[in-house]
Amino acid sequence: MSVSDKLAEHIIKGKIDEVQALVQSTLDDNMSPEEVLAGLMGGMEVVGKRFADEDMYIPEVMLSARTMHAALELLRPLLEKDQKKMKMKGRLLLGTVEGDIHDIGKSLVEMMFTANGFEVIDIGINVSAAAFVEAVKEHQPDIVGMSALLTNTMPAMQQAVAAIDEAGLRKNGMPKIIVGGAPVTEEFAKEIGADLYGENALEGVEMVKNAIA
Repeated sequence: MSVSDKLAEHIIKGKIDEVQALVQSTLDDNMSPEEVLAGLMGGMEVVGKRFADEDMYIPEVMLSARTMHAALELLRPLLEKDQKKMKMKGRLLLGTVEGDIHDIGKSLVEMMFTANGFEVIDIGINVSAAAFVEAVKEHQPDIVGMSALLTNTMPAMQQAVAAIDEAGLRKNGMPKIIVGGAPVTEEFAKEIGADLYGENALEGVEMVKNAIA
C-alpha cells in the first residue's frame, strides 16, 4: 500500500494519532505537503461518497473530519510558507452561507487552493449576503467561493449572489463566483447566476484556474 493510500485509509477509519504520525514521518522523508494533502483528500472523497450512499453515518463522518483537521494542523504552516514563495495565482474569498455553520468542506477547499498557489481569505461560517458584499468590497477577490451543506441554506447562497450583483461588484465577469456543497448541483449554480460549480475541492481548483487564466 502506498503512502497516499495509507493516509486515505487513516482518514476513512478516523485514526487521529496514526494519521498525525504518518503525516509527520512523510514530511520528514521530504514528501511535499501538496502530495500529503492529496492523499488526505482522497480519503475525504471516499468518506463523502460513502456518506452519500448511506454506507457511512454522521458519527463516522465527523470522526473522519476531526482526523482530517488534525492532519491539516500539521500541514497548514508548511503550505502557507510555500505560498509566500510563489507568485499568487489569484485571490479567493471563501465563506459558508448564512444559516449554515459547517466548515469541514470549506476548510478542505481553503487548503487545496492554498496548496495550489492562491491567496485565500476565509470569512467563516454563517456569512450573510451583506457580509459577502462587504468582504468583496474590502478584499477585491478574483473568485468568491460559497459553501452550503444543508438544503435549507441553499436560498442564502442565491441571496448572496444576488446581493453581490445588485451592489455592482461583478464587472467584466469578475470576480467569478463558484459554489459547492453536498446539496448543491450544477443546475442550481446556473439558476442562481453563479459562474462555476465545483463537485469537490480538486475539481474546483482546476475550474477556477481555467476560468481566470
